[in-house]
Amino acid sequence: MRITMIGHSTVLIEAAGKKLLTDPYFGAWGNPAYARVAPPAQPRAALRDVDLVLISHSHWDHTDRAFLRALPMETPVLVPARARLPMTLMGVRRPLGLAVWEEHRVGPLTVTAVPALHMVVTSGFVLQAEGQTVYFAGDTFYRPFMREIGQRFRLDVALLPVTTYRIPMTMGEREAVHAVQDLQPAVVIPIHLGLRPRSPLLRTNHSPAGFARRAREAGLTTSVVILNNGESYEVEKQ
Repeated sequence: MRITMIGHSTVLIEAAGKKLLTDPYFGAWGNPAYARVAPPAQPRAALRDVDLVLISHSHWDHTDRAFLRALPMETPVLVPARARLPMTLMGVRRPLGLAVWEEHRVGPLTVTAVPALHMVVTSGFVLQAEGQTVYFAGDTFYRPFMREIGQRFRLDVALLPVTTYRIPMTMGEREAVHAVQDLQPAVVIPIHLGLRPRSPLLRTNHSPAGFARRAREAGLTTSVVILNNGESYEVEKQ
């Protein structure tokens, strides 16, 4: 299994001969409130051949309308069950809604929707392929349901947001450490790193490096792997 950071929360996962993409967002500028830190590692057109797309929620930085409208109709796009209508408005032509703990199979891949909490309807996803398991949190706050996710799945990798803004949008460094304590993954790869508030008043000093330091101070054995756009991580079989 190979995990490649495209940018922000857009991650390419290659496993069992299939390609899966999370929360596609290819905008290079951002919006009036948030600036894109670095351009995505690949353009939209380079990833239209993926076999499966996962979308955690309908916010603009997780749903690239141009990319979604250009996908072949037969490409499954998995979304939270209660967010199918918002997803169609964001460009998903045939959203496949999954309820919490519901599974969907694409060939050798199994995807399970898991709980998440954000400011809109949202979901996390767990991908299983060839005996390896990856948890994609999307945007979520830390809550006790993460303990149940960790109990149900033996996680090789967790893709977690580990930084936040002055108005909290996801977990910050401390909350991400609590999440890792509950999830018990072998490896954490920080995500949701591609935007920065244009106003200094909304910025914090949270960073992946700060999260890694706090994880060490908490005595966690989980490895923290920080990927820049375009970099990949090969998941070792346990």
